[in-house]
Amino acid sequence: MQERPVGARDLRQLRDERQVQAILDAAPDALLGVAEARLQRTQRLESLGQLAGGVAHDFNNLLAVILNYAEFIVEDGAGTPYAADAEQIARAGRRGSDLTHQLLAFARRDVTRPRPLDLNTVLSEVEQMLRRSIGEHITLTTAAAPGLPAVVADAGQLEQVLVNLAVNARDAMPAGGRLTIDTATVDLDAEHAAARGNLAPGRYVRLRVSDTDTGMPQEVIDKAFEPFFTTKPTGQGTGLGLATVYGIVTQAGGTVQIYSEPGLGTSITVLLPATDVAPSATPDQVPDASALQGDGRTVLLVEDEPALRQVTERMLVRGGYQVLTAADGPEALIRASAHTGPIDILLTDVIMPGMLGKELADEMTGRRPGIAVLYMSGYARPVLTTHGTLPADVRLLEKPFTTAELLTALQQA
Repeated sequence: MQERPVGARDLRQLRDERQVQAILDAAPDALLGVAEARLQRTQRLESLGQLAGGVAHDFNNLLAVILNYAEFIVEDGAGTPYAADAEQIARAGRRGSDLTHQLLAFARRDVTRPRPLDLNTVLSEVEQMLRRSIGEHITLTTAAAPGLPAVVADAGQLEQVLVNLAVNARDAMPAGGRLTIDTATVDLDAEHAAARGNLAPGRYVRLRVSDTDTGMPQEVIDKAFEPFFTTKPTGQGTGLGLATVYGIVTQAGGTVQIYSEPGLGTSITVLLPATDVAPSATPDQVPDASALQGDGRTVLLVEDEPALRQVTERMLVRGGYQVLTAADGPEALIRASAHTGPIDILLTDVIMPGMLGKELADEMTGRRPGIAVLYMSGYARPVLTTHGTLPADVRLLEKPFTTAELLTALQQA
């Protein structure tokens, strides 16, 4: 049988087949490369998170001292120039406190109080604030899909996610543009879940924030979630907006991804696991100011940082409490044993040398079954929480705190 000569069409077909095969052969390597890049990025963010968490703990102790001594000057020197100066100190301290909480949120080391929420409700409650924040030069459109399942998250943190994404989009559109926020329900199978950052297959609630900015190049997208990375001019951004979003979303079990092309705009997609549990009611309101006085009740205050222990003792005395102080757990047990009267509340730091606050609380409640316990910490997650979730029976006052916040927490405890 005579062989048919090989023509140009056959050569083209052979070339195309080889190209297809080469692509198929390279596909596993390409996928492996993507997976390795994603793992390296995750490890880099985790390392940055560990550093941020440690720094935030020490800074929160310092800020608690600065804020409350400034508050004493404001209250005792009302109407004097010293009070006005102290208010400026307090304002700077509060900004520092906001930054440390953003660092903890990025590091997934912030303590959260999650509950089942309707994402559409959160969006509607924050929508007016968003419109004021982004300005009249930007058109905001919201599209909430009906019948969304609930998600389990911290309401305040979800509001922060929406605000951060909206403000970030606003800053990327100085000449104006369109900002669209929409929600939907999505079902991910195993293949799509893996492509979304190794999520588990299942049902998710999607939050998408899209804008008409100039877009981001890939090298910016790769670093967008890193803390303090910003393309804004000096003084116009901290570089913590998207880092905070990343921390909040991943702590809630979700993922966040950026899609952007230069000249076409940017879309940021958040996926949060859906739950069948119905949304819960708003937590109880704080007590009235008139109910905050201690009326002579006794507090055992345990804090290993001397300056913070001293300023907290002054806050408690000014609030009408009797105060016993100790620098650590063993000293607190000695003070409690020597005290013949009642001890109404144990107010203890969480992370202390020798004996952790949880260990001290367990020992104290065994010795004095009626005692209430209130923890205070700037970095409590490793000791008090499971995956950053505060147990329902644990009361925690996060540092830095004001006198009003301290007295309110004591009344609630």
